[in-house]
Amino acid sequence: MKQLSLDNLRTFVSVIELGGYAKAGEFVGRSQPAISLQIKKLESQLERKLFTKVGQRHLPSADGNWLYPKAKELLELNDNIFKSLIPAPLSGRLRLGIPNEFASTLLPGLIGEFSKRYPDVSLEVTSSLSRDLLHPSQRDHFDLILALVNPSEDTKGEVVLEDEVVWVGDATRPFVGDSIPLVLAPDGCMYRSRVIEELKQQTFAWKITYTNADLGGLVAAIQQGLGITALARSSLPPNLSPLNHPKLPKLGRVNICLFNQDTQHPVISKTLAEFITSRLRG
Repeated sequence: MKQLSLDNLRTFVSVIELGGYAKAGEFVGRSQPAISLQIKKLESQLERKLFTKVGQRHLPSADGNWLYPKAKELLELNDNIFKSLIPAPLSGRLRLGIPNEFASTLLPGLIGEFSKRYPDVSLEVTSSLSRDLLHPSQRDHFDLILALVNPSEDTKGEVVLEDEVVWVGDATRPFVGDSIPLVLAPDGCMYRSRVIEELKQQTFAWKITYTNADLGGLVAAIQQGLGITALARSSLPPNLSPLNHPKLPKLGRVNICLFNQDTQHPVISKTLAEFITSRLRG
């Protein structure tokens, strides 16, 4: 017997309520291609077209409108089951450390859903470079840390995802000229180190045109045509695209790891870790 994916239904509901794949992706913490794939899987399973595209918006078809209230009922039933079976409501303060790029792409949807399910948990989020979050002088400031780790490094964290590091840019602004323009985070960023290390082994000219620790600042610079950058594929924002160009070398892979510090609230830390793992692997 066929079974519907609740994750796909949740994405379907988000697309209807937010009016498009990009906004739904921001809300649930997934890339626009991942949202599109979920909808295609749901449409294939139901053998129905659920959306029609009008301009930049995705509007529900007649079948989509029919499915919407039923999907809402299923999701509410699912959420109520979990709420009822939790022995006691989680409460307290949880200190989360997370890389800047994941704070922009993963957190918005995750925090909304986590806070809705556990309203008595107060999340205190700090975004910074992975190197800084894992520094011995900083680690004890967090209950849970999400960080990027080179595969060759020995780590005590749980590897949530082995991801590909990809070149990223604005598809409408392809870089031209003899030199590769780079938009990068400051020294200490794993992506910056990886990019410079690989480019030094090439014969192509390159230059750093802009530096900013904040992903929003990097995205703005890229959209202004200042250059390109590198990110883990799972942290790709919806308004940027992976790039393939003969001048761009492969950047290898990176481990996305969770470090559960167990310092204050181990149950809450474990629960949030499961939320993050589900989003990254989904």
